[in-house]
Amino acid sequence: MSASSIDGDALPDAADGLSCLSCPSCGSSHVAQVLGDNGGVSYVCTACGHSWS
Repeated sequence: MSASSIDGDALPDAADGLSCLSCPSCGSSHVAQVLGDNGGVSYVCTACGHSWS
């Protein structure tokens, strides 16, 4: 195995507990997790700008 190859087991997948978020406004999966005003977690769609928590 060369040093430049990527080990598939090192890449995260949905089975590891990660979930795919989608924007409730436009349905895009381009969502950023951001720190909310009161220290909570909020989400922002980078496609349409919609934000929610």
